[in-house]
Amino acid sequence: MRIGVIGTGTIATAVVHGIAGDGHAITVSERSAANAQALAAAYPNVRVASNQVVVEECDILTLGLMAEQAPEILGPLPFRADQQVITLMAGATLEQVAQMVAPARAAAIMMPFPSIAQGGSPIMMQGDADLVAALFGARNRIFAVRDAAEMAAYLCAQAVLSPVARMVDDAAGWLATRVSDPVQGEAFLRALVASSLADTDSASLIEALNTPGGYNQRLRLHMEGAGMGDSLRAGLDALETGA
Repeated sequence: MRIGVIGTGTIATAVVHGIAGDGHAITVSERSAANAQALAAAYPNVRVASNQVVVEECDILTLGLMAEQAPEILGPLPFRADQQVITLMAGATLEQVAQMVAPARAAAIMMPFPSIAQGGSPIMMQGDADLVAALFGARNRIFAVRDAAEMAAYLCAQAVLSPVARMVDDAAGWLATRVSDPVQGEAFLRALVASSLADTDSASLIEALNTPGGYNQRLRLHMEGAGMGDSLRAGLDALETGA
């Protein structure tokens, strides 16, 4: 495929790393010039060009722009009706992107994570799931949502990642003062959380770790009593309402 990428920030750069080995001809825009040049230097099938050339020469376009800057950047570009656009912009709905890129087809909005560079990333997406799966599904897991409202809810809920990382980091810091190898201690905790949740739903894992008087039950009950669940729900509500 001839794939163009407009905007090469952290996520868009990770997306290019994730598909650069699949044989596509990839043209990245000059925005975020250091990232663009590094990608071109790393892969023989990636080159750098102006936004106009990216649009003129590619059939599938990926937008890695800031939503507030997108209308001004995309407005002058010569999109074609035979092009398909995948947007990575969290601040613009698929319908809004469709207006920006007409007459091209706004095929999908997707929200990957930096781990897409290596594969194994969950990808939230709305729109053409077949197109997204064809490009990214071989090494990542696609989570298709129904509409813009569901995408907005997923975007709020995914923010749990940072608090979880904070908890693991805090636990690793506590452990570090008590063990001889703090690096190993943190690696153990990361592996424990990741492997335990990889193939087991949360409710089943909580029940499996609910041995009366056990360490896991006692710590969970302590944190729930301190308001952990209520605080999380309040934070998610605030994200949803923009408070």
